[in-house]
Amino acid sequence: MSEQKKIDSNTGNKPQNGGKKPVKFGINWMYFLILLMLGGVFFMNRDTSANKNVGWTEFQKLMQQNYFTEMIVNSNDNQVIAKIKPECISEILGVDTLPKTNPLLSKPEATVSVTVPSSDKFSDFYDKTVAQYNIDATVKYEDGHSLLWNILLNLLPVVALVFLWVFIMRRMSGGGGMFSVGKTKAQLYDKTSPNSKKITFKDVAGLSEAKQEVEEIVDFLKDPGKYTNLGAKIPKGALLVGPPGTGKTLLAKAVAGEADVPFFSLSGSDFVEMFVGVGASRVRDLFRQAKEKAPCIIFIDEIDAVGRARGRNPNMGVNDERENTLNQLLTEMDGFASNSGVILLAATNRVDILDKALLRAGRFDRQINVDLPELNERKEIFVVHLRNIKIDESVDTEFMARQTPGFSGADIANVCNEAALIAARNGKEFVQKEDFMNAVDRIVGGLEKKSKVTTIEERRTIALHEAGHATLSWMLEHANPLVKVTIVPRGKALGAAWYMPEERQITTYEQLQDEMCATLGGRAAEELFLQRISTGAANDLERVTKQAYAMVVYYGMSEQLPNLNYYDASGQDWGFNKPYSDDTARLIDEEVKRIINEQYNRAKKILTEHTGQHQTLTEVLLENEVIYADDLERIFGKRQWLSRSQEILKQQEINNPDEAAIELIKDPAKEETEKELPK
Repeated sequence: MSEQKKIDSNTGNKPQNGGKKPVKFGINWMYFLILLMLGGVFFMNRDTSANKNVGWTEFQKLMQQNYFTEMIVNSNDNQVIAKIKPECISEILGVDTLPKTNPLLSKPEATVSVTVPSSDKFSDFYDKTVAQYNIDATVKYEDGHSLLWNILLNLLPVVALVFLWVFIMRRMSGGGGMFSVGKTKAQLYDKTSPNSKKITFKDVAGLSEAKQEVEEIVDFLKDPGKYTNLGAKIPKGALLVGPPGTGKTLLAKAVAGEADVPFFSLSGSDFVEMFVGVGASRVRDLFRQAKEKAPCIIFIDEIDAVGRARGRNPNMGVNDERENTLNQLLTEMDGFASNSGVILLAATNRVDILDKALLRAGRFDRQINVDLPELNERKEIFVVHLRNIKIDESVDTEFMARQTPGFSGADIANVCNEAALIAARNGKEFVQKEDFMNAVDRIVGGLEKKSKVTTIEERRTIALHEAGHATLSWMLEHANPLVKVTIVPRGKALGAAWYMPEERQITTYEQLQDEMCATLGGRAAEELFLQRISTGAANDLERVTKQAYAMVVYYGMSEQLPNLNYYDASGQDWGFNKPYSDDTARLIDEEVKRIINEQYNRAKKILTEHTGQHQTLTEVLLENEVIYADDLERIFGKRQWLSRSQEILKQQEINNPDEAAIELIKDPAKEETEKELPK
């Protein structure tokens, strides 16, 4: 018994069929069975007519008794098929009704078939019979088709259905055939792939901290011993987080260009499909290919399409297929099996809605913030995008960087392209500083519409409104200093104002008050000098209301509700219910009204004190349509409140002017450079 058991154990792991692999029932067999069934439908029960073969003599008698409605003569094989009248079917065939046939096929008919001596003799017989017996049967002469032709005609619908099915499956699977629906759609970049343009870290301006993080990952793949000798492990994943247009995808392209390892690139929406289980299958296939080519990098752009938090709003129709895909992704990233050598990069601007299990250490070990560029970073971005643009000496990247605060890298690229288009439209050989300024105005404020018809009264109202903003911004300490004001319509706005605020990291209560007061200057000027108000302040009121509400609810800057914050940064805890009572909501409304009314009365007070200067500014604006900071300085005098850079120079220019210049170089971003969106 022991020997027998030993033999069984030795042979237990071997195939019992001579080494051949067992046949598996897969999806290919399912398609084969479907085609087999379709063929059976068309080949089974093909006799759709009740037919009787008769001789020539019997046929002549039946024809003379007027039993037929139509006779079809096949001149090739001398065959005649005669269709029997319905009331004569039982007399000829001996049945009352025709047999039931496949409803997909042709309509059943009762016929009689006969072989005639020749088509000419049949024609002579037909003419004599019609003349003698007055029959009403018609005759049709046809050239008969072969049996092969009939088979081809019957198979044509089947072939059409098959080709239609193949076409649909190829479109749904991205052209990979009907059996590749569950295959990944990731594009593979390696040494052999023909890249259209290789992007490196030199092409990515700014983003110094983010580049340092991803450069470390690339360096680890190139020289892993440098880190493993100290016991370090390579990060399994890095998540690029930031506003749209800041260069997250560009940074990933640079990683692909720098790394000497295979790079898989795809979008989060590539996992989403109408078929159940396809998303999870594509995740498995992606990581299977990545493991085969390890070490490698996988980049998933817009991962929020598949990585949303599970179980959010369960009663509102959760997409189970998306959750199954996410579960498979979580398992592949850090599950029971290890993925050594596979690094996952992902990008999103909606990190707040991602599942917490996706963000934990061991899956995405690092969150790399890709923020809007600062002053020096914007200057570097302008240098990159100006490489291929013909510019003259009037273009200053430092000045352009100061004129585009809050712009992302994509916005700056758009500015450069728009400036080149404007210069080409005007027939210039080089792109000049004026073209860049017009491009910034075009992008921020919209297209200039000088053809828009406005009445004299409307123009004066707009001029008074914009002059009110300009006056208060010049007189208030923390208000943003004016750059340009225009009453030429742009986009949907009838007037626009450009400012240069500081790029500060925190904002004080006094700064918020001055900004609100300057924003309300347009409505205050209308009420003071026209004794009526208009709809032109709608955008101002919207901004002020949101700012006052944020001061009370988010920042705790309220006398009645101090040091309270009702904002949930995670967006997961409070749901649909307000985190405060109805009494508190009423108190919030009262505080918002109080703050806005205080700044509105303050704006009217300042405008009353400078009525003459405001009127002068209005007349200049009506005459020139555009005014600049120099015009305000001639009317109001030098601005009393200095910028941060001017304060540094004033304090140190007497003792050591060179030291003052060095101080400015250390902190250039504190210069007033930002621009406000047009009214």
